Amino acid sequence: MKLEGVYSVLPTPFRAGGDVDHASLARVVDLAIHAGVDGVTALGVTGEAARLSDRERTAVVESVVRQVAGRCRVVVGTSADGLRTCVERSQEARALGASAVMVSPPRAATLNSESVVNHYRSVAEAVDLLIVIQDCPPLSGFAMEAGLLARIAREVPAARTIKLEDPPTPFKTARILKAAGETRVAILGGLGGVFLLEELLAGAAGVMTGFGFPEALVRIVSLFKAGQTDEAADLFFTFLPLMRFEYQEHIGMAVRKEVLRRRGALADASTRTPGAVLDEGTRLALDRVLAWTAKQKGASWISG
Repeated sequence: MKLEGVYSVLPTPFRAGGDVDHASLARVVDLAIHAGVDGVTALGVTGEAARLSDRERTAVVESVVRQVAGRCRVVVGTSADGLRTCVERSQEARALGASAVMVSPPRAATLNSESVVNHYRSVAEAVDLLIVIQDCPPLSGFAMEAGLLARIAREVPAARTIKLEDPPTPFKTARILKAAGETRVAILGGLGGVFLLEELLAGAAGVMTGFGFPEALVRIVSLFKAGQTDEAADLFFTFLPLMRFEYQEHIGMAVRKEVLRRRGALADASTRTPGAVLDEGTRLALDRVLAWTAKQKGASWISG
């Protein structure tokens, strides 16, 4: 009743910032699957879900499920400010073929621990799917302490996977696992993968993020799980400068899309307005970090 491994958060490609580019979306799905991921996540924050209409959201999920064709799991972001909307989105995701839904607490001035637990319980009662708890305070406006996350996992068996995006994530990972006790909880790091090694050392079960080289994430997690911690660390630190560059606040999604464009997955790297547009200086800096990464030992197996 939980997810483990590497889940690639998909961008939503656009044609010059306009219509959704479903052909590019299919290529990104294939890139992730060929990288060996355990699943893909559609309609996450970095998928610009908030900039999509309901019709577009449905079409994106249909495209992703169709392209995946059973080759890995599909997680769909269904967060909403109201329970009814969240349930309806989750039910639609299930009907379209999703394996799980990702849900953050709703934004509400009166939100408290009890109402958060009830939100996840109500979604679980209405939808027969695994639920990924998205612990991202900037998104929900509500900070969930380790004890609350462990309580949700104990009381809502479908919600025993946590996507942790509330730093310091390694420290919080350890606290959640301790608070959960005998309840088996799977914690997936996010934040562009910049703390992946430390999260794994703290007991995380994997990562769910949209880093432009999912092969690296898969390899790091595989090496770590095989007990080859030093090798996992070497590879992690090889890619860390690129992870850091890709994770920059405000422009991170535009950088990530440009990386995927250069890899041949996206025809156009634009974000939808009011998303960021990269300037020439940022593009030159990206050239440098990509060139540096390619020169490092252990990165030669990355193609594109």
